[in-house]
Amino acid sequence: MTFNDFTQRLAQVDARGIGIELAVLAACVALAWAVCKWFGRDQPKDSIWFGENTFDGVLFPLLALVLTDLARRVVIDFQTVLVLRIAVSVFLSLLVIRLFARVLRAVFPTSNLVRLIERTISWLAWIAAVLWIVGLLPPVLAELDNITLAFGKTRVSVQTIFQGVLSAGLVLVIALWIASTIEKRILREAVTDLSMRKVASNAVRAFLLLIGLLFALSAVGVDLTALSVLGGALGVGLGFGLQKLAANYVSGFVILLERSIRIGDNVKVDTFEGRITDIKTRYTLIRAGNGREAIVPNESLITSRVENLSLADRKFNITTNIVVGYESNVAQVQSILCEAAKVQPRVMTDPAPVAYLVNFAPDGLEFSLHFWVADPEKGKDNLRSAINVAILQGLRGAGIDIPYPQRVLRVESLPPEMAPAPNAVL
Repeated sequence: MTFNDFTQRLAQVDARGIGIELAVLAACVALAWAVCKWFGRDQPKDSIWFGENTFDGVLFPLLALVLTDLARRVVIDFQTVLVLRIAVSVFLSLLVIRLFARVLRAVFPTSNLVRLIERTISWLAWIAAVLWIVGLLPPVLAELDNITLAFGKTRVSVQTIFQGVLSAGLVLVIALWIASTIEKRILREAVTDLSMRKVASNAVRAFLLLIGLLFALSAVGVDLTALSVLGGALGVGLGFGLQKLAANYVSGFVILLERSIRIGDNVKVDTFEGRITDIKTRYTLIRAGNGREAIVPNESLITSRVENLSLADRKFNITTNIVVGYESNVAQVQSILCEAAKVQPRVMTDPAPVAYLVNFAPDGLEFSLHFWVADPEKGKDNLRSAINVAILQGLRGAGIDIPYPQRVLRVESLPPEMAPAPNAVL
């Protein structure tokens, strides 16, 4: 429909026809809302179909679009249709916006770039809807088709570029949606190990994105045999400057497949110790007990020495040392140390806490208390502090001395002028 057709149709409508269309439109919207409300009662907040409020997902504009278009086809046989035609374009734009927004938020929940993409797609969708409503979209597309850009000996129109970008974006978003659905509905139930679930999720996403990209290129008329040149160029780039990047990606998949380190393990890399919170395809996130987080390239985890503190089991040993006086009862001190650890709910009973006399220090007897926990990610210093307080209270209650460093100075002789008087008090 051209702009003249739009103006003619606008002149032909009357108040009665507008009322009928508005009533039909209200019925379609109410029916779509009722269906979403009924089926979205128990859906999660991150559902792409229903969204956070059961009707701000993809399903509501899709149902409204289908119902409105069916109503438009019926009403057009009896009167001039204007409102329903506008509503179809509005719901179509809303469907595209919701599709891109929901899928991108589900796949990249913490990315700031997603917001920019959402706003860009919203502006383009609403501009296209307005142009289509007033009948200016066909001439705008014709003008874009006349504008060509030269790439070597090939000339490509701006319209072809826009169509290619739109097709590629739509196919890739659908591929991401399928990958996200497989990860949530299948992998979370079938794969219990976090590392294997991660590698399966990454592999499925990469495969679907590759297939979607090939379909998108074919849709815009790109000869796929030309990708061999791109593959050769990529190989040269990997050989010269991207080998580190490629090595990190390959190392990431090797780590996930070997399961030498897994999400949740406590590891020590160089001097940094913490718990692995996530394994990306290029790097691994390690979070220390004090809240600091290290980003370690995956290649470093493959080629350097890494201490996995929880590979054999989840038990983690913590120690604390104390020095008491030489006149103290060793068995009583050991009992006080062990009881101070046993009263803490996080301390494991198997193996039980144990205290050793490890050294005859210059100032007293040095004891070392060993105890084990199964949740080191909750912190070690806080538990050690609580046990030290209990040890201090127990030793004071038992009257056991905690000596402080003392040094005795013996003077064999003094010069006559520094000798003290006979009745002096020293």
